[in-house]
Amino acid sequence: MNFKISKIQHVGIPVTNLKNSVAFYSKLGFIEAMRAQFDHNDEKGNVVMMQSGDVIMELYEFPAKDLEEIRNRSHGHIDHIAFDVEDVEAVFQELQTAGYEIQEDAPVFLNFWNKGCKYFNITGPDGERLEFNQIL
Repeated sequence: MNFKISKIQHVGIPVTNLKNSVAFYSKLGFIEAMRAQFDHNDEKGNVVMMQSGDVIMELYEFPAKDLEEIRNRSHGHIDHIAFDVEDVEAVFQELQTAGYEIQEDAPVFLNFWNKGCKYFNITGPDGERLEFNQIL
């Protein structure tokens, strides 16, 4: 591979009560680094990035009508591990050419952080989601 994963960027955890989860991680010494909304099934969900040093936890809550998706997860509550990359478009092309199972048609833009970010996911050998993410 011609790209470098520089670090684990964040661990994504779907939560059923964002306020309670933010309070829980705050007591562990995390601070709120970013708050935003995202689209999920034609409604808005909420996300908070909690940071302690170099460790970032992405806590996200689906719209109220979809919270059962989180409560009924059969594969645990850690949703994905995100790797920080410098050029998400180049990594996408390289992994696509190499035949990896990519879940998105192209890197997805989210209005997170100051200037946004782009990401895509691949599926690992046991179904785990591995996200490649570039903060813009």
